[in-house]
Amino acid sequence: EVQAVESVGGSVQAGGSLRLFCAASGYTYGTFYMAWFLQVPGQEREGVACIRWNGTSAYYADPVKGRFTISQDNSENVLYLRMDSLKPEDTAMYYCAAAQHGIYPVSSRWDTESEYNNWGQGTRVTVSS
Repeated sequence: EVQAVESVGGSVQAGGSLRLFCAASGYTYGTFYMAWFLQVPGQEREGVACIRWNGTSAYYADPVKGRFTISQDNSENVLYLRMDSLKPEDTAMYYCAAAQHGIYPVSSRWDTESEYNNWGQGTRVTVSS
């Protein structure tokens, strides 16, 4: 099992940047994908970005393409999310998640919550206008 712990989020003005990180511990050898999801109160979690744990491929939700960058350091078991050009609508709780199995087809299912076995506790990001 993988335990995921996110960094403290933060507050920033629109147009600013934040970087989140997620430290994975436990048996990470079998991790196939890690991802970031967001959740707004009263709504379901939505996929933000996903990366194959060996770093060979990444996937992004349309609203964040060109603004967010997901990356990983699997030697240190850390997942990152660099968020640039932040907008007020990016305000949410952000969660990292790990999938310890293949996702098929990953291109259409990377943002499916049930594909992920392990979740962090979430970190809040607030973007003010």
